[in-house]
Amino acid sequence: MSAAAKSALLQVIDAAYRQVARPLIFRRSAQQSHDDLIRLLRLLDRLPLTAALASVLHRLTIDPKPIEVGGVVLSQRLILAAGLMKGDGFADEAAAMRAVTQTRRNIIPGWRIVPALAGPVEFGSFTRHPRLGNRGTVLWRHEDTQSTQNRVGLRNSGARAAAYFLSQGRNHLPKEYGINIAVTPGVADIERQTREIVESLEFFLDAGVLPSWFTLNISCPNTEDDPRGYQVEAETRQLCGAFTDCLQSRSHDIPLWIKASPHLAPEQVHSLLRAASEAGVKAVVATNTLPLPCPDDPSLSAGAGGGALLDEALAAVRHLRAALKRSSCAIDLVGCGGILDGETLAEYQALGVEAGQYWSALVYRGPFAAAIIESEFAEHEPEYQRLQRESLA
Repeated sequence: MSAAAKSALLQVIDAAYRQVARPLIFRRSAQQSHDDLIRLLRLLDRLPLTAALASVLHRLTIDPKPIEVGGVVLSQRLILAAGLMKGDGFADEAAAMRAVTQTRRNIIPGWRIVPALAGPVEFGSFTRHPRLGNRGTVLWRHEDTQSTQNRVGLRNSGARAAAYFLSQGRNHLPKEYGINIAVTPGVADIERQTREIVESLEFFLDAGVLPSWFTLNISCPNTEDDPRGYQVEAETRQLCGAFTDCLQSRSHDIPLWIKASPHLAPEQVHSLLRAASEAGVKAVVATNTLPLPCPDDPSLSAGAGGGALLDEALAAVRHLRAALKRSSCAIDLVGCGGILDGETLAEYQALGVEAGQYWSALVYRGPFAAAIIESEFAEHEPEYQRLQRESLA
């Protein structure tokens, strides 16, 4: 299919989603819509040939444009961020393992269909032990800023069950994917944190689930039990060092990325990069969601993504870029926050960020968000490249 034909097809898809599908979806609350989506993904994963059809649609709508970032060669610059495919929560590990070994339950809905349709994805976040997450309504939309907000609370099956589940479908895993492992919220003991993230890593390695990259999530603002939302330098160095030591000891050359918080002060940015560089981290994902008052209870916080995060994420990238210039750290940056169209992607590109992650764009632009954003970017790429050169001069 020619570039002009692809562009025309994407314009039709975009218009159909904005004018027909999105209004229907938005009649229901963000929580209800998300629950509907999970049920749909669970069904599509099970239906024969759906992943193959999704792959065809992906090839029809987006051209491969290989890019190297964080020690990984990606076929496209946009990655679906962690959060959608972390799956079901469980009360304990025994229950999670029963679900995957005895009932053969699909504990990560979308694990087949989403990568086939979207391209590169990041599974997780997964903690060492399962988490049920927060109860009640935990997802919201803010249409005026094209934002989402959540306090899911790192609901997931735990690393052991997730590794076992993905290993059973190893032959159907995508070519490009990451595994996001999170520090258990509320655990203050650094030795326990270290032990748990290494154990989580070992579950995936032992199961033969070998992603293109691992991401260590050292910042999660969406839980009740960890209000800090970031790690200090010494903790970052120890956690990342233990992670890379484990990979090296097992002879796995899989790059490590870390996901940082917004709102980091310049001195925190510098210490974060120093610790990450010493531990062999290849990329920093900037940033996690922005803690804002919860719509249902202002005494609690919920992480905002999409348009509400854009300015904070861009500011974090600027701080990180400036710190990288002053140091000899060989670390790449992956933008995350508010990438909703070609223009916002260009804002990251102007700061020298070659790859980005998205999530809210799925809500506001639909399942072909990555292809649509790339198409919009391509229409004005010469102008964006000129602005990038001027910004980095």
